[in-house]
This record gives sequence, structure tokens and C-alpha cells, in this order.
Amino acid sequence: MAIKFQYNKTSLGELDKQLKMREKALPTIKSKESALRMEVKRAKRESDAYEEELAALIARYDYMKPLWGEFDPQMISVEDIELSETKIAGVRLPVLESIVFAEKEYNLFSAEAWLPDGVALLKKMAELGLRSRLATERSERLEFARKKTTQKVNLYEKVQIPGNKEAMLKIKRLMEDEENLSKSSQKIVKSRHDAQAAEEAGDVEA
Repeated sequence: MAIKFQYNKTSLGELDKQLKMREKALPTIKSKESALRMEVKRAKRESDAYEEELAALIARYDYMKPLWGEFDPQMISVEDIELSETKIAGVRLPVLESIVFAEKEYNLFSAEAWLPDGVALLKKMAELGLRSRLATERSERLEFARKKTTQKVNLYEKVQIPGNKEAMLKIKRLMEDEENLSKSSQKIVKSRHDAQAAEEAGDVEA
């Protein structure tokens, strides 16, 4: 992306202003990029941890597999999910506050002995699955923001700041050339004027 400018003092002043602004902002943008990179890794680790916990939970209760055929699918369902929101490095992220389950009533005395454990297991599995999904979403949002911030850092470092400096240098060189040309022209005019004055003085003496 080429820097647009004109060869005059006004354009030079504007470029200088832009350069100072970008050089001042760059460290802050870099700090944000670094913070986002760390948060992306943290969110991924969090998601992986929930996935591992869920897998371990399923493995621990593997013996209950044959019993799930007797389980009523309408016994338990998610009624409501309460989410809040937090901000990290300016990025809005979802946070799970609570899950409200709707449970079908059953008689503890006539129900299968494993049923209460089965209901508690399903609740825990649902919670871990949801927490893992939200952690993944947080990771994806943070990664998107991190990429945008990296693009901005690269734009400043590799395009705009060098472009500003190059444009300012071109303007300064042209202005110096014009000043030198003006001085040379003035010297030539003065030399001619002095020569003419000397010639006229000689004619008067003669």
C-alpha cells in the first residue's frame, strides 16, 4: 500500500504527524498481540483439559454402558444455560455461569439402583462438554483478534512506518534541491548584476 503525499511542507508535516502517532502506538499494539497469543494458548489448554476430563469420566463409568438402553432419554434435559461475558484484551468472551437441568420425577424405591448415579453422570458430562465448547469458542475469538492485531503490527512495521519515512525523505530531498537551485540562481543573478555594475562603472570612468 503506497503512501500518498505531495511535495510540499504541509504534506511533510502531516507525514511527520502520522509517523509519530504510529511509532507511539506500535508498542501498545505489540503488547496486545503478545497478550492475545498467551490467552489463545490458555483457552486451548482449558478446552483440552475439559475434553480429557470428559473422556476420563466416560472411561470410568464404562461398566454402565449396557444399562443405558434401559435409560429413559426424557429423564433429564437442559432447561436453561446462564452465560456471562468477560473481556480480555478488548475481546468479548462467553463464560458459563450455570446450567439448569429439568429432571423427570422418579420413585427412588422402585427405580433401578444405578439411576441416580446415571443422572448425576449425565449432568457432569453435559457440563464438561459445554465448558469445552465455550473454551474452544473463546480460543477461536481470541485467535481471530490475534490475527487481526498481527496484521496491524505488520502493516505498521513493514508498510506504513517505512513508507512514511521514505516519503518524508523524498520531500526533504526535493525541498533541499529546490533551495540549492534557488541559491545558485541568486548567485548567478548577483554575479551578473555585479559584472554589469562593474562594466557600467568602467564606462563612466572612461
